[in-house]
Amino acid sequence: MRITEIMKHRTPAFSFEFFPPKSDEDTQKLFHTLHDLKHLNPSFVSVTYGAGGGTRDRTVQIVEEAKSKIGLESAAHLTCVGHSKAEIKLILDDLFRSGIDNVVALRGDPPRGEARFAPHPDGFRHASELTAFIRNSYPFCIAVAGNPEGHIEAPDKATDWGHLEEKVKAGADLIITQLFFDNRYFFDFEKHMRERGISVPIIPGIMPITNFQQILRFTRICGATIPPKVEADLERIQDEPELVHRYGVEFATRQCKELLAHGVPGIHFFTLNKSAATREIISRLKN
Repeated sequence: MRITEIMKHRTPAFSFEFFPPKSDEDTQKLFHTLHDLKHLNPSFVSVTYGAGGGTRDRTVQIVEEAKSKIGLESAAHLTCVGHSKAEIKLILDDLFRSGIDNVVALRGDPPRGEARFAPHPDGFRHASELTAFIRNSYPFCIAVAGNPEGHIEAPDKATDWGHLEEKVKAGADLIITQLFFDNRYFFDFEKHMRERGISVPIIPGIMPITNFQQILRFTRICGATIPPKVEADLERIQDEPELVHRYGVEFATRQCKELLAHGVPGIHFFTLNKSAATREIISRLKN
């Protein structure tokens, strides 16, 4: 079922994002995690796509099995990196034949070791081009990425948000945001997009903090900001995993409660292929 159809009947929509493991053993562990989270009745799960398409087969495998064997509605990420238009069509054909209804269309990050994105000679340069291609050729529900603090490569937020408007006009059905830790960034972003006339659902992306050094790396990569007090608090307890986990769950719970009170249609959790923190947060939100 298309995500937008699910959201008509289930609000708020809680969804979980996973990445495809590199080994068969870790893939089986991920399936155990998916089974573990099924009782939370997520609206959908999404599976990311490695730089250069290195995880193409596993991404397709996981979304297919998550839907057909576990019963979880699924969305496959698809990037422009390293693929010709013909190759992207083959991937979309595989997903369509497998009964997948949802795709997350992304430009994608440069492969490891490369500083900037370089399109395939016969590929797409922007997520808006990929979105338009999917919309014109397939009945998928299309999600695209938004950046409340602006994309790290953009000269400013207004420029990046203009690119997001192009993606929506190209055919995107909903927006899932990059992670953020200060809700004011999301509220400003959402207000700006609505003022641009964008009416599609905007779902905030939340990453529970479970490891201080790990979250520092993620924020450097994506350009998200950690509030100074949060960073100072975490720095003091970084060598005590249980305290970091508890702090991260409590912080994300407060963040989600404020977002839900604001009226967001759902929350997308970046799980890092783990279930404990997400289970705790959703349990607290439902109580």
